[in-house]
Amino acid sequence: MSAPAVNHDHYPQDYIRGILNDVRTLAIVGASSNDVRPSFFVLKYLIEKGYEVYPVNPGKAGSTILERPVYATLNEIPVALDMVDIFRNSEIAASVVDEALQLSPLPKVIWMQLTVRNDAAAQRAEAAGIKVVMDRCPKMEYGKLSGEWGWVGGNSGVISSKKQILHASGRVQSLGIAPTKRA
Repeated sequence: MSAPAVNHDHYPQDYIRGILNDVRTLAIVGASSNDVRPSFFVLKYLIEKGYEVYPVNPGKAGSTILERPVYATLNEIPVALDMVDIFRNSEIAASVVDEALQLSPLPKVIWMQLTVRNDAAAQRAEAAGIKVVMDRCPKMEYGKLSGEWGWVGGNSGVISSKKQILHASGRVQSLGIAPTKRA
């Protein structure tokens, strides 16, 4: 069972949208409790969007970040993961992918953050049927697809006449993705 080949230099909007619509539970490997670190505000953003997020950081294991328990490894997380988001360097990403490949069930997606790219690890994940995104941020991609990116003057590349949908919280826009509404 192999995931379809994807051009890792360009991801179609439908590919990214499909991932963000499909995942519900995710781990952020390299999560930080420092509120000025990108991994902290990505964690916070994804929680606000209704995703079930599990921080992974061996140095912080046993503590909490944003009221979520921090785990030392992916294997310790007590639920099946849909996505593993890697906030580690490109070399270490390979070992995180290998750890994810040992999970049962396998995650649906391996996501490597901005500047993180490991083609060999991506090939191993795709050979196991896992979708891969490299050198992208799910927070930024969500913002582009939802229209939030335009609020700060960014060009999302999305043209739509569809009215934006408020998230269940009533505070922020969503992609029409409302993980909190799923059964």
